[in-house]
Amino acid sequence: MDIRSITEDFAVSPQIAPEDIPEIKAAGFRSILCNRPDHEDYGQPLQDEVAEAARAAGLEMRWVPIISGMVTPDAAEAFRAALDEMPGPILAYCRSGTRCTMLWSLTKFDELGGARIVDATRAAGYDMAGLVRQLERR
Repeated sequence: MDIRSITEDFAVSPQIAPEDIPEIKAAGFRSILCNRPDHEDYGQPLQDEVAEAARAAGLEMRWVPIISGMVTPDAAEAFRAALDEMPGPILAYCRSGTRCTMLWSLTKFDELGGARIVDATRAAGYDMAGLVRQLERR
């Protein structure tokens, strides 16, 4: 697995599978947030399969599916609510981790500011500088 920490309480990952749940739990995560729609790619594990394994292991699970490149205000709000309501640390996953990182950046921008977002995401291997520039212009 390729888990990348953004903060102490939030990390992202490419697609996970039910068999990854023991490793995720052993790493100390208490919640999993799926931002990937089912059937985005052929053969990907369905969200229900991952959720069943997560819940059986005692982890909280939430599904906020986002079509790549199509973040709606409702989806961003659902993501923000998940971050606020789920016990941390939280592991969010999508196809590559980028979508989750972008959603985190959008929802944390007003709280953390652009520089901290760029630094945190860059350290995890994601470049959110372009998104931050857009947010700073609004």
